[in-house]
Amino acid sequence: MHFKATKVNLKDILSYRDLYVQEMNRQIRYNACHERGWSDSYLLYVDEIVIGYGSVKGQEIVDRDTIFEFYLLPLHQHLATRVFDVLLEVSNAKYIEPQSNALLLTSMLYEFATNIRANAILFEEDRITNLSVSEIVFRSKEEYEKTFSKKVEDGSGYVLEKAGEIVGSGDFLLHYNKPFADLYMEVTESHRNKGLGSYLIQELKRVCYLEGRIPAARCNVHNRASKATLLKGGLRVAGCMLLGEVKKEV
Repeated sequence: MHFKATKVNLKDILSYRDLYVQEMNRQIRYNACHERGWSDSYLLYVDEIVIGYGSVKGQEIVDRDTIFEFYLLPLHQHLATRVFDVLLEVSNAKYIEPQSNALLLTSMLYEFATNIRANAILFEEDRITNLSVSEIVFRSKEEYEKTFSKKVEDGSGYVLEKAGEIVGSGDFLLHYNKPFADLYMEVTESHRNKGLGSYLIQELKRVCYLEGRIPAARCNVHNRASKATLLKGGLRVAGCMLLGEVKKEV
């Protein structure tokens, strides 16, 4: 068998990437790298037959040193080790960075990389919650500004308000693969440890669904407070972002 990896335009991998997105069926952390021009695309071949693709981004945007997507058609996944070796050689990648729920690339990470570490925890929808916090009102940015004639300074689309003052804010980002969205939030320091963060996550999930999106989130692997907040707000751990350095002998 002869294996080959050929650098191509993004449009050339899209039919295979559609299959990858369908197989994942969850939020893809670096989805926007493709449309923003931050990735290089490779078609993967065995005996001149296309069997999948690989994508390479940079640890810094201007670089292309990190394999972050790797997909093979199911019929050819038993050839993963051999074709991945070729992709590493052609792309000259120095790192491998999968999300742990992308099983094929994660298996390549443990075969071809060293100094493997997790840098973020990924969360997905789990359950409906019925949290409430006394005297706290969840409002849209527009409703808050109209009601109190004050500006929401941080640009978030939603706030938690207490007696006219903002005590928390958040929103969701839409540059991920549909139908997924990424929740983010912040509670003012003087109002932390009172359950406001989890309540805010709960309410952001609700409006996210009303927009036709499925909520997801992430936090730093060492941020126990954020992890607890997201879990209490009705999310569950879906995996981790992993990073490893390609072994020198590969």
